[in-house]
Amino acid sequence: MTNPTKENGTSGIPAQRRTAFLELMLLSRECDRRSGIVLRQGEAWFHISSAGHEALAALCELLEPDDLLFPHYRDRALMLARGMDPEAQARDLMAKEKSHSAGRNMSAHFGHRPGNVFSIASPTGSQCLPAAGAAWAARLRGSTQAVVCSIGDASTRQGEFFEALAFAVERALPVVFLVADNGYGISTPTDTMSPHALGLLPPGRTTVVDGADPDAVHTASAAALAAARAGEGPTVLWCRLDRLESHTSSDDHRVYRSAADLAALRDPIDLFAARLTAEGVLEDGRLEDIRARLAREIEDVYDRVATEPTADPRHITDHLYAPRPATTPTTTAADADAGTDTGTGGDGGAGREVTVAPCGGTMVAAVNRALATGLARHRELVLFGEDIDDPKGGVFGFTKGLGPAAGPRMTNAPLAEATIVGAAVGLAAAGMRPVVELQFVDFAGPAWNQIAAQLTTLRWRTASAWQCPVVIYAPWGGYLPGGGIWHSQSNESLFTHLPGLRVVVPSTPEDTEAAFLESFTADDPTLILLPKHLMRRRQEPAARPAPAHGARTLRTGTDVTIATWGNGTELATEAADTLAADGITADVLDLRWLVPLDRAAVADSLRATGRLVVVQEDNRTSSYGAGLISELLCADDDFYSLLAPPRLVTRDDVHVPFHPDLERAVLPTAHDVVAAVRSTLA
Repeated sequence: MTNPTKENGTSGIPAQRRTAFLELMLLSRECDRRSGIVLRQGEAWFHISSAGHEALAALCELLEPDDLLFPHYRDRALMLARGMDPEAQARDLMAKEKSHSAGRNMSAHFGHRPGNVFSIASPTGSQCLPAAGAAWAARLRGSTQAVVCSIGDASTRQGEFFEALAFAVERALPVVFLVADNGYGISTPTDTMSPHALGLLPPGRTTVVDGADPDAVHTASAAALAAARAGEGPTVLWCRLDRLESHTSSDDHRVYRSAADLAALRDPIDLFAARLTAEGVLEDGRLEDIRARLAREIEDVYDRVATEPTADPRHITDHLYAPRPATTPTTTAADADAGTDTGTGGDGGAGREVTVAPCGGTMVAAVNRALATGLARHRELVLFGEDIDDPKGGVFGFTKGLGPAAGPRMTNAPLAEATIVGAAVGLAAAGMRPVVELQFVDFAGPAWNQIAAQLTTLRWRTASAWQCPVVIYAPWGGYLPGGGIWHSQSNESLFTHLPGLRVVVPSTPEDTEAAFLESFTADDPTLILLPKHLMRRRQEPAARPAPAHGARTLRTGTDVTIATWGNGTELATEAADTLAADGITADVLDLRWLVPLDRAAVADSLRATGRLVVVQEDNRTSSYGAGLISELLCADDDFYSLLAPPRLVTRDDVHVPFHPDLERAVLPTAHDVVAAVRSTLA
């Protein structure tokens, strides 16, 4: 670690680095100034200034190369200190093809993989839980790696900041929360509403810092990072400074700040330059010379970048998923909810293709067996969820008995779904293989921000520089009396709507085990939905093993295609057996994987039978089943194969009620499937 003292023994930036650090601050300010010019010239569309926040970069003087930074959008100076040079920042501003996001992320939403800088997502505070997860990865590996999570003071009112801080304190994680308190949340003063003003931050772990003074930031950072590396847990550095410019290029702070307020703002560059002059380090005229030189250099850089090409729109779906390994059989991937093919975006980022020998038993046992195998095969695999540790082993017993093999790699989570998924994002970004349990998919709501903003966008928004191979599994669906509104949802369409997330609904022990084992080696996030109605049902072994991907044929027939998944497989096969007594044969397909969809299997069957019935238990409007029908109707070859309009057997747009009689009244039945098939034959 860099020596945190100057040669004269006082704390702060070392003597040999003081002039260079001033130049770094000036470089950041010049990049901000030039960005404003480029914006007015029409070469950019949005700009967020970091003016006034430059002194915070003093923390980077103390970071090691393998330390991780989860930045804030005013961290231009920190980014420069971590190696994201002005050229890269200019590309970021103008959304050029060679920018870190290939033009996909907003300007000032920094990311720099070579400098271990995580990519910024717009929802404020959403970086906190991944930062805590990355710090947990360092702790699991026994390294001295530290994590810095930078955030604005207004964003610390987000619940995820408190969850991350609580998790870091609970586990003594090596993370420093660098809070830039500039007094405003856009136009709203924060002096009476921040956690610090309300006395909600842990006093023994919070240090108030003059954030306009690089020496003060350096001194406080040295202590915080030393504590983190020594296993003493997190520190909140509450850095008070001034935002010198408007919130963004779309804002004018003169509307809500008085002239006196603006005149009293402290400029950290002026303050530090004056200090260096008083110390005799900065001679007369040197400051102006540096400013002039940087202005020329940065103008040249930004002018040159302005001539670079933007990304080719034909490749906009690249990096949605990792490329599928050549050994994996090809299946067509589609975002079935939107009815569009992923094109060049890959085909679901599958891992090593897996087949599981016929094993029978229950799906619960299959999950347990797969997790045990994963722990044995993959030393980076981590299990995390509520009540999963022994002796309980989860509310459904998925992890029962795995404690001795897992050791510290299996641990109970707090009652906080955002923490479960957000920490998993950070674990995955740090190179671990997190497998997390949500007790019911109905409770995914608190984790939605992490799922939609971080988990599913990370690869795409960084052009695959970062990846997020998280496995989430959760009990799903109805047909198990006594669940009610919050334990019986089958809301798969919410998740299939998110590009970048693989979604599978197995219905047999073999398929369950294969889905888990394959997902342990996949390079993209996977959601495994486990039908509660089928989980404990003992099933006979399949006649032959099936590959992990693609649809499985449950019945063969020539009169109608019935496509379904999860609990729908029971309804579809029962209906097919009933119809067979009348000489009507059905081709019953268990889709299993909703994303990537084996569209070819459904289309081939439809062309052979001419009739289609889709069976689901989710409600009708904007559902996956409706999207699947729309997807097939949009293709001429499939549309002209139809001998009758397709039918969707589904729950009406109503919640699942608690009383078993009421639940049965709203969920589809095998009789409904039979009726739908007969209507296509009329």
